[in-house]
Amino acid sequence: MPAREDPIDAAARRVRAEVAEAARGLRAARVERGLSQSDIARAAHVSGSLVSRIEHGEVPGVPAPTLARLLVAVGLELAVRVYPAGEPIRDRAHLALLGRFRAAIGSRWRWRVEVPVAPHLDRRAWDAVMASNGVQVGVEAETRLRDVQAVQRRVSLRQRDSAFERAVLVLADTRNNRGVVREYADILAAAFPTATAAALADLRAGNAPRSNALVLI
Repeated sequence: MPAREDPIDAAARRVRAEVAEAARGLRAARVERGLSQSDIARAAHVSGSLVSRIEHGEVPGVPAPTLARLLVAVGLELAVRVYPAGEPIRDRAHLALLGRFRAAIGSRWRWRVEVPVAPHLDRRAWDAVMASNGVQVGVEAETRLRDVQAVQRRVSLRQRDSAFERAVLVLADTRNNRGVVREYADILAAAFPTATAAALADLRAGNAPRSNALVLI
């Protein structure tokens, strides 16, 4: 199976591809309108040699304002958009939470991090996947729990699409998270019936939790 591409590297690759596509559009529009590279270089206040290099894909890091001025000179407009594209990078607190959980369950489990839910189909990934005795358990970790229903839905869909028998929601044992767990006890108990002590006991023995679990640690 090919290695999963780092999301930041993938984003940079997509931007380079979009810049290359814009450069091809620039050249096609310039030629269609009968303009020379010098014509649009003067309009955009850049050198003709830079225009040539951009059109030949030799400046993958061309500044957006420069590209925008060149495109306007040939009757086009550069549009930059942002939109959801997968999971954010994890901070130290999140990594520390996963580390505490891994230490708490012992060494009976094989452990992988950032495991794709459906490789080659989407960008979703489990924070970790544990395997033991032929059973895989998906792990989702939250340092600060906010939207309980969104988290519950996310874990449920990942579990369904991964066909895992069990999932564990790992929460940092903080005042905020304990308060949210108390406030939404019914929803969380329905989605994650096995509580911290029972889940850790099962996992330390090398067994999957008896049902989906919520672990405060």
